[in-house]
Amino acid sequence: MGHTLCYKLGSFLICVLLCTGYADDAALTIKPNWSSFFIGEFVTFICDMNEGADTDWEYKIKKDGQEFVPYNTNKDYKLKFTSAYQSGEYQCSGRRKRSHDTERSNTVSVTVSADKPRATLTAGTTIIPVGGSVTLTCSVGRSAEWKYEWFRRTQTTTEVQIRRDDQPNRVIRVSQGGIYRCRGRRGDPVYYTDISDEVSIEITFSNKVAVKQQQHSWSQIFSGETITLTCEVQEGGEPTEWYHEWRVPRQTTQWTHNNSLTFRVSESSSGDYMCKSRRRDDSYSSTEWSEAFTLSASSRPKAQLRADVTDIPVGGSVTLTCSVNPSSSSSSSSSSSSSPGWKYYWYRDEKHSEPLTTQDAVFLSNGQIRVSQEGLYRCRGGRGDPVYYTEDSQSVTTEKIVSNKAVVTLHPNWTEIYRGETITVRCEIHGGDTEWDYEWETNSYIKLQNQNEYRIESALTVNSGNYRCKGRMKSSQLKTTEWSDSVTLTVSDKPRPVLTVSPSWLSPGASVTLNCEVEHPSAGWSFYWYKAVPDLSEKSYSYELLPDGSGTAQDSYIIDGQTHTAGYVCRAGRGDPEYHTDHSEPKFVWSADVHSAASLTVSPDRVQHFTFDSVSLTCEGNFTEWRVKKFPEDGPLRSNCWRINKSACNIYTSQSHTAVYWCESGSGEFSNAVNITVQNDKDIILVSPAHPVTEGDPVTLVCKLRTKSIHSHVFFYKNDKLIQNDSRGELSMSAVSKSDEGFYKCQHSGKESPQSWMPVKSSRPEKSFLVPLIVGLVCVIFLIIVLLLLCCFKQAKDSYFIRSKRPNQSSAADCGISPEEAQHSHYASILQGETSHYESVSYQDGTEIAESGDVTYSLIELKNNNKRGKPTLPEESCVYSDVKIGSSTDDSMYAQVSHKKAKAKRNNGKSTPMK
Repeated sequence: MGHTLCYKLGSFLICVLLCTGYADDAALTIKPNWSSFFIGEFVTFICDMNEGADTDWEYKIKKDGQEFVPYNTNKDYKLKFTSAYQSGEYQCSGRRKRSHDTERSNTVSVTVSADKPRATLTAGTTIIPVGGSVTLTCSVGRSAEWKYEWFRRTQTTTEVQIRRDDQPNRVIRVSQGGIYRCRGRRGDPVYYTDISDEVSIEITFSNKVAVKQQQHSWSQIFSGETITLTCEVQEGGEPTEWYHEWRVPRQTTQWTHNNSLTFRVSESSSGDYMCKSRRRDDSYSSTEWSEAFTLSASSRPKAQLRADVTDIPVGGSVTLTCSVNPSSSSSSSSSSSSSPGWKYYWYRDEKHSEPLTTQDAVFLSNGQIRVSQEGLYRCRGGRGDPVYYTEDSQSVTTEKIVSNKAVVTLHPNWTEIYRGETITVRCEIHGGDTEWDYEWETNSYIKLQNQNEYRIESALTVNSGNYRCKGRMKSSQLKTTEWSDSVTLTVSDKPRPVLTVSPSWLSPGASVTLNCEVEHPSAGWSFYWYKAVPDLSEKSYSYELLPDGSGTAQDSYIIDGQTHTAGYVCRAGRGDPEYHTDHSEPKFVWSADVHSAASLTVSPDRVQHFTFDSVSLTCEGNFTEWRVKKFPEDGPLRSNCWRINKSACNIYTSQSHTAVYWCESGSGEFSNAVNITVQNDKDIILVSPAHPVTEGDPVTLVCKLRTKSIHSHVFFYKNDKLIQNDSRGELSMSAVSKSDEGFYKCQHSGKESPQSWMPVKSSRPEKSFLVPLIVGLVCVIFLIIVLLLLCCFKQAKDSYFIRSKRPNQSSAADCGISPEEAQHSHYASILQGETSHYESVSYQDGTEIAESGDVTYSLIELKNNNKRGKPTLPEESCVYSDVKIGSSTDDSMYAQVSHKKAKAKRNNGKSTPMK
């Protein structure tokens, strides 16, 4: 089936070809066989049928499928291209003259360009080295089959053909200078391209040339200056034998017989300048280009004026230095004098245009002067001919220092203040009564106005810094004082004083001393003292001012008669208006004594505890709301728990529970304090009472292990001395006394417990109550004696002094003095006044005794120690008392007793400031 189908299809195609009379056996070629042509060139189309004689056929040519040449007997057709539209696809057909069978050829593509081509001439280099040659290359785009013709001329000769190649050789070498051109040709008849552009080829001489700056060797030239560059041939010949060509930035120059180039510099003149030279009789023989002379053209410079100092001391001067950068950057005279070409001109004050002379200044060098007159100075530089001037420098003001002294003072005189304080910074000028303007200099963020003082109403951190000032005479603004010494003002955050309490634990009859420490304590602080009152609603404290605790000058305060736990706070103030610090943290004085108003009990009742023990703290008293406070050894004050209706506060001990504990009630009461110690790294503790033990009560100290009972020797120590060593694990005391007070600890099997303090309180009334009672009784007895003596005194003849009495006189007897005592007694009259005057003393026989003998005088001053504070008024007259002195003799000595009024002072627990 498949073979039959192929056979039938092939037969059909043959039949079609035979019926139409076409076949593809013809061939179309062109001569020359180029694909691209130019207008004016010729092409020959050749149509070959490849069978039979050429005369058996007729030929036709089509272009782009359209008939271009009708049937004719010529197989060749020559065409001259006259238009670019002749580009296209060409095909030929042949037809037999007898059978009219036809054959069709292949297609040939032809491109016709409208523009006539121009040859391109390039040179590997245009300078022929001495004894060498250069390569010239001629080309015509991408078209083929070109042959080249070469031409040369000079400025004095006409152009001639120097070479005609019959082969497509487009490269030649030449060793002669001149102007070269080339063109291409091809085809028959010959078709020529346009001739190429000219290329000048020069022969290089061995002579060297250089560009030099005439007159000066300035590496930097400024806009506006005039400069001359010369082209110098360094070897051979005279300058007049050469022509010169310059290569300059952004412009071209022609050959010139002048070897110099003079021009006015602008900023566009910057760049490289080169030249070359050729002999006048040979236009195409020259030197190589010189090395480049680089010109850096800058804008007009501005002179720089600087001064070593601008303040002229009394009788002194200052040095001014002028320079033009980068010509000189040093202020030394040697550097300034070596500046390239600059001469400096000096001026003072804006209104003066004439330069300074030697009468106005001392000229140290070309760029330095020394002046002793205050004023506004400027300078400028100049160089060249005509003179080229720089811009004027910035002005430098010199001021003359006067002898007056400026001082910065602070009012109050505190260099360290705190935020919110008020202080005045003042500039004071000593010496003379001149009127001044003031200038301030500070590195703080606040800039001061030019006035003599600056008041800081509420200081901020930005006010911190160094302050200094100077004065400027109003009558002569260029005369000033020196800057004052700087005063450093530091503004810190609001301070909080630190309160210390001594002692921390109360003992009977002891006073409590409070110390309030503030930074810089000597800076005018007054102190305020407060009692801390528990405030359970705010979980903090309110403060009540202590008696006489407002604005004390001393930083300490003494409280007498304190018997219970209490808290205290202080703060400080200073200035006007007064500035106050924050309140200090509360500090406490603890009492271990239990009192009825508020008490803290611990269960189990012991000081030392193991970790994870359950400890119950209970507050008792006339209140319903309370809290337990603790003060650990290494941490801040804390509230441990709050309770209502007297329920216990239970804790499970850990190392952080080692602290002093006490209760605070909602009504402001403090309980006794208890010291609790939790042992974390020890397996043994000493069981001792948590509260003081009363004299006469029994007490038992127990040595306890964490995990087991003790059945072997236990050592008990008091104040590190062994007091018991037996197998009992406890130390019993049937009735403790004050001597049993001390530090106790125990040891067992190499393990030692911490030591605990066991306080012992007296069972008798406190000494503080007995002392006033005893003093009162003594005073009553003494007053009775004084009244008796007063009675004796009224019987004396002289009311101001005592004279010697005879044994038979009655005054001695009336005063209870026997005649025998009178014979051996010494009497003296002590007169009233600030100094004591003593009269002479004589025995019974009238013999006078010198004051420096065995006579003893005593002045006794009675003070009122009445407990209730009621004064006992003394008698106005002098009273003499027989004072018994424990000496080797029984002689009596008499002295005047003066009663002085004393203000009553209660000592019932109220605090008084320490004097």
